[in-house]
Amino acid sequence: MMSSMKIVWLVLMALLYLTNAQSFAPSPAPGAGPMSDGTTIDQGVACTLLLVALALTYILH
Repeated sequence: MMSSMKIVWLVLMALLYLTNAQSFAPSPAPGAGPMSDGTTIDQGVACTLLLVALALTYILH
């Protein structure tokens, strides 16, 4: 049980590190349209859900 908790902790810390490691670009000039069509956000959500499912599967087995 403790080894699985260590792995979950490691995955969570890696995710937190990755979210803090990204720097934000300066905001575009007023009137500029969005630079993406939402696929980047969709891929980020899908990746997060995949990691959560993987962690839950590991914990439950």
